[in-house]
Amino acid sequence: MGAQFVGMENGMMRFLGIVAAIAIATGSASAADEPKGPVTGLPLPRYASLKTDRVNLREGPSKEHATRWVFQRAGLPVEIVAEFDIWRRVRDSEGAEGWVLHSLLSGRRTALVAPGKKGQVFKAYSRPSTGVDVVAQLQSGVIANIKKCDGSWCLVDGDGYKGYIEQVELWGVYPNEKIE
Repeated sequence: MGAQFVGMENGMMRFLGIVAAIAIATGSASAADEPKGPVTGLPLPRYASLKTDRVNLREGPSKEHATRWVFQRAGLPVEIVAEFDIWRRVRDSEGAEGWVLHSLLSGRRTALVAPGKKGQVFKAYSRPSTGVDVVAQLQSGVIANIKKCDGSWCLVDGDGYKGYIEQVELWGVYPNEKIE
């Protein structure tokens, strides 16, 4: 009887795995199905920003691990992809990954304007539409503070400007993400 029960349990687990895979593939998985960080319980991945102008990106989650890179730009958006104790594994806009102390990260949402389109200029508008006044022209790589996003447009601000930019031109917000 015990072996039969184990076989049924394994079969049920395979069935549930298939159901979960179908739900994810069809987009019918709920927000409750999103992976959560084991330390914070917050969604993974998620965006954050750097608090200071000097943040060490380490090979592993401790100060004993070698520093791979030193970020030197406060406000830079990073994507948190894992958590361990007081450490967060982050990815930058160029795909570099490593571990940083959680205390060097902020929940303040920022974004880079089209980091992969170096040398280009992007327009920020007075309202979420291309048929209105241009309030600023932003160089690729500029850090913008995210005020809100509706899934298509984001209201951003920075040094001397405030306006709407198309969400697809920002690294630091997910496609279709809404931010209030």
